[in-house]
Amino acid sequence: METIAEGELCYQHLNNSCRISAQPHTEDLLIYALLSSVSLTTVTLNLLVIASITHFRELHTPTNLLLLSLAASDLLVGLLLMPVEIIYIETCWFLGDILCTVYYVIDYIITSASVANMVLISFDRYVAICDPLHYTARVTKRKTQICVIACWFCAIIYRILLLNDHLAKPGKSNSCLGECVVVIEHIAGVIDLVFTFILPITAIIALYARVFVVAVSQIRAVRANVAAATFQQSGVQIAKNAELKAAKTLGMVVVVFLICFCPYFYPALTGQDISVNASSAAFEIWLAHFNSCLNPVIYAFFYPWFRKSIRHILTFQIWKPGSRDVKILS
Repeated sequence: METIAEGELCYQHLNNSCRISAQPHTEDLLIYALLSSVSLTTVTLNLLVIASITHFRELHTPTNLLLLSLAASDLLVGLLLMPVEIIYIETCWFLGDILCTVYYVIDYIITSASVANMVLISFDRYVAICDPLHYTARVTKRKTQICVIACWFCAIIYRILLLNDHLAKPGKSNSCLGECVVVIEHIAGVIDLVFTFILPITAIIALYARVFVVAVSQIRAVRANVAAATFQQSGVQIAKNAELKAAKTLGMVVVVFLICFCPYFYPALTGQDISVNASSAAFEIWLAHFNSCLNPVIYAFFYPWFRKSIRHILTFQIWKPGSRDVKILS
């Protein structure tokens, strides 16, 4: 940081060095504090989700395995990606072009896995509400584990292929020394837009729309006293009460996902290249990553079992013998 303070260049004796602000301003310090709190909150919330699901045996369900995978991806955002962006706000990138490219590959892999996890969770809720009789047969722990592994594997392969040019030529998008920029050209940006935004959000909305239609039909049937006994015997009545809350949660997920990712994908929607710059910590990048802070709130804080497990964790009851078998869902 001493080099930075001596002038406006990242590398004082190189003409092709990037220029930066000589001294941080008060606004910059406020931004540092705000973003650091977001990063800390993201890590803390997702660690609580992971600790809850992994510790209590009763929470080892297919649905919670998906929540665990989502929390893991969101934890990596708060633990790896956000701190790097905070460090390099309006400063220089001194880690070299290779690490710059690796950073963005990791960034995109985590983001893709997070989005894919949300689609899997939406499908899980769809089956639970629309086909409760066959849910236990269609959605098992084994199948869920395979889906989660496939989700992460596909995210890794997809992002390596998408950023192949940058992996082959690290730093190709940098205009000066001390910069860490990845520019996704229009064609690749459109592909990314389709697979990371349009298809996932379409799937989530379609599943949620079906859930809403089924939920409304159940409510009307109960109100009209048509086949109410059948609903109760089959378990659909239970689903109406317990799973409708999850349906509302999905609606919030759609809105939050759109709010967080629309600004990032706006250039691709308008036919422009997507430029991602770690040194400038663009608002669009932080908004997309902020989704990782909101996910545990949306998916977990709306469930009573999570609030109960937090009490056990914060009061250190999880260290007591037999705590893994405590009834959390009751």
